[in-house]
Amino acid sequence: MHQTRNSVTSPWGERTPYFGEHQWPARVDEQTDEEPERWVQSCCVLCTNGCGLDIGVKGNRIVGVRGRAEDVVNHGRLGPKGMNGWVANNSPDRLTRPLIRTGKKPGNTFREATWDEAMELLTRRCKDVVARYTPGAVAIYNSGQLFLEDYYTLSVIAHAGLRTNHIDGNTRLCTATAGSSLRETFGRDGQPSSYRDFDVADCILHVGHNIAATQSVSWMHILDRRRGPNPPRLVVIDPRTTDTAREADVHLALRVGTNVALLNGLMHLIIQNGHVDQAFIDAHTVGFAALREKVAAYPPRRVAEITGVPVDQLNAAAHLLGTSERLLATALQGIYQAHEATAAACQVNNLVLIRGMIGKPGCGVIQSNGQPTAQNTRETGADGEFPGFRNMENPGHVADLARVWNVEPDVIPTFAPHTHCTQLFRLAEQGSIRMLWIIATNPAVSMPNLPRIRKTLAKEDLFVVVQDAFPTETTRFADLVLPSAMWGEKTGTFTNTDRTVHISHKAVDPPGEARPDMDIFIDFARRMGFTDRDGQPLIKWDTPEGAFDAWRACTKGQNCDYSGLTYAKLTGGSGIQWPVNDEHPDGTERQYTDLRFPTGVDECGSYGHDIETGAAVTREQYAANDPAGRAILKAADWFAPPESPDDEYPFWLTTGRLIYHFHTRTKTGRSPALQAAAPDVFVQMSAEDAARMDVSEGEMVDVITRRGRVRGAARLGDIVPGHLFIPFHYGYWDEEGTDGAEPDGRPRAANELTMTTWDPVSKQPAVKFAAAKLQKVSAARTAVAKVAGAAERVVERAGAAASAIASAITRASGDAPERQRLADYLGLLRLAHERFIVACDAASEHALNEGELSMGLSRLQEISRQSLSWLEPAARPYNPAPPAGDANELGSLPEKIRLNRAREGHLGQLRGLHELYVLAADLHITLVAVKKTAMMLRDRALMASCDRIEENTHRQQAWLLTQVGAHAPQILGVPL
Repeated sequence: MHQTRNSVTSPWGERTPYFGEHQWPARVDEQTDEEPERWVQSCCVLCTNGCGLDIGVKGNRIVGVRGRAEDVVNHGRLGPKGMNGWVANNSPDRLTRPLIRTGKKPGNTFREATWDEAMELLTRRCKDVVARYTPGAVAIYNSGQLFLEDYYTLSVIAHAGLRTNHIDGNTRLCTATAGSSLRETFGRDGQPSSYRDFDVADCILHVGHNIAATQSVSWMHILDRRRGPNPPRLVVIDPRTTDTAREADVHLALRVGTNVALLNGLMHLIIQNGHVDQAFIDAHTVGFAALREKVAAYPPRRVAEITGVPVDQLNAAAHLLGTSERLLATALQGIYQAHEATAAACQVNNLVLIRGMIGKPGCGVIQSNGQPTAQNTRETGADGEFPGFRNMENPGHVADLARVWNVEPDVIPTFAPHTHCTQLFRLAEQGSIRMLWIIATNPAVSMPNLPRIRKTLAKEDLFVVVQDAFPTETTRFADLVLPSAMWGEKTGTFTNTDRTVHISHKAVDPPGEARPDMDIFIDFARRMGFTDRDGQPLIKWDTPEGAFDAWRACTKGQNCDYSGLTYAKLTGGSGIQWPVNDEHPDGTERQYTDLRFPTGVDECGSYGHDIETGAAVTREQYAANDPAGRAILKAADWFAPPESPDDEYPFWLTTGRLIYHFHTRTKTGRSPALQAAAPDVFVQMSAEDAARMDVSEGEMVDVITRRGRVRGAARLGDIVPGHLFIPFHYGYWDEEGTDGAEPDGRPRAANELTMTTWDPVSKQPAVKFAAAKLQKVSAARTAVAKVAGAAERVVERAGAAASAIASAITRASGDAPERQRLADYLGLLRLAHERFIVACDAASEHALNEGELSMGLSRLQEISRQSLSWLEPAARPYNPAPPAGDANELGSLPEKIRLNRAREGHLGQLRGLHELYVLAADLHITLVAVKKTAMMLRDRALMASCDRIEENTHRQQAWLLTQVGAHAPQILGVPL
């Protein structure tokens, strides 16, 4: 073996100190098993840096890698995963032929099949599910490991072929909050800053970001600055004393679940100390007054009580952040996978903005990604965003996308937001999703609350397709396994965290019959018969370059503009940052240099949310306060997490990554050097807690939560007392004999312990906190059966609850379980109008002397009768009928209202208006449910009917609100 350094024992290598923009010296790292015959341009896909590298090839085998000195991201450097991860390509257990299940799930009872047989099974089952259950019964769960071309092809298939909104990526677990926070603050996704800002920043803030482990080459970048002239000061927020925290000038070791409180406290001090850029705030932001008022409630003493961070450290950090001339902040999973994820990430944005630190060298924010190609899942719409960062709520954006794809706008599923991955599995658990296509990811280890995930994947009525390069914990649950080519075995591009686009050329052929992911998708689309509005194939390309050219056309004029990029331009040199177009032919190092942000009502990628509750902002609400090119400062309060330590579970549990592994070790665990460097799960705890519990270094301990149990060796120190840390990489694929239903040996997957909860805005699962207890194995043995039984009962209760809900729906409908439920809601919509008409009659008896009220109530009735006349012909094909219990209530309604009015006198008049508004709101929400379903089914007649009725419901609600506002002050405020 030839290597320029041992990257396992020296993960960051020697220092090359420097200062100055674009002055970072090159250092070419190389590792080979044999002398390569040729080198092929590529890039590393084992963290989100996206370091340029060349693949060394001998014959048809990868034999090593070397960094590319000319690449702007790494200047030749590679981290331990980049230097060693390529070995997985040559692993002897690669999947090489399609597999079809022959026995019950889970297990390893498969037979080999031809590609034609496998694809025929896939398309036949998909067509059957769509025909019987609608496209809403098909879901796609993809990866952060594919190339841009793969994602875009898949996105077109999902949106315009299958017409399903059930598409998400496992990037939901790592990067969803990055995208959501950038949209909430800046109007659109896409990093404002660049990795080159490390060159000249004089203060760097890492929030929940152990960059030394998660982006090791970026850490080399920072260490080189720290060893050179004019070193930047470093502030680190993390409950653990990581390698990043040890380097810090100020380390704020906060309690888990207190990010928002800490960030509010820092902004409180920055504002109080007069360290804001008021001129910038006034000219280029909205929302500062509300933010200032919110953070005023977080003085240092209160913040110290909530977070555990001493007041003197808060002051020291605020001083560094407030007085720096060039401030750069980065964030990652300590924010994204934690409590109040989007709210906390927005506060990081706020802190940078109130200092005016945006759009100039050394300044800004990097809402980092967790996976190498995560940016492309967001750009292409393969997760919860819309292709090209368009706004799915903006009809103009939808029409433009339909133009690009040459389809009708109503083909594209805008009837509901994309279904996030935790909800996908919940729908599958409940039986609503019947086919789940899992691509290049391993949810049987990576998803929270694994006992529940395993039970869902094992369901006989769920057809599970797994497309992967390796056997994993998830393939054990598959009905169909499709072997795929991986990095180095296909050509494609990907975009890293700071918008740098790289090309990775095919270096070797995939093993056996494994196929590139994009080829599988195109084969599926053609077998399904997906076409555009002219009857031509929906997917019009059959090469990666053809897909890239189609993507260039899709992004032209958007903020993520690739129109000026080509394969030729990306080949031979460095990666290039988008946007690349006529205005920026050589790329764009940092965005918003003109201090104008894409927040205008017609350009923003989302109208945003209430970041505390997740309630969506409507277009009308957004337009009424159009930021018109200014950044949005969104304030938030701190709330305690939904699960906190108590007497039974006294510890905070948190999870995270190690420098030597990626995701669930599917690739890095097959590299002997990386696996030897970090062979097993461990439990980190403070020395104080260890002494109290008489636990010694290396002793086996059990960590137990309300979901399950994990066993690992104790590692003492470098964490806040009362906290436990477990790395999440470890599962069971390398255990002999396990069938995948439950771990046969020692449970070691961190997600055995985590809960099913998520951020209300980004929908990112919150796996960074849970209440836990710790036991020494000797003391725990007698409790194991009890704990396992308790965990099983929790899962059984969850399953029973889901079954009860399904049964209740079945009983309410009085029909077979597979009956389409739209008929019920059409019946309820008709009934809601009839209720409203009857209620107006009853209320009008108390309004005879109020001409306006009497006439208005009569008019409301006429409007409802008109709405019913529009509804009936469109609803008739569905045989609408409300559940019997709802229908029976109609006869008693007038008497109820009359009794209320008689009893309440003059107040009854107001109560009558109040109750009518409640009925009108019920009518409207029923209509929304019907309308969204009609959009999914593309029933244009019903959609048109709903549009007309919706105008009427708005008129009814507006009249009632006006009358309540006019009468309430006199009735409620003047004594009688």
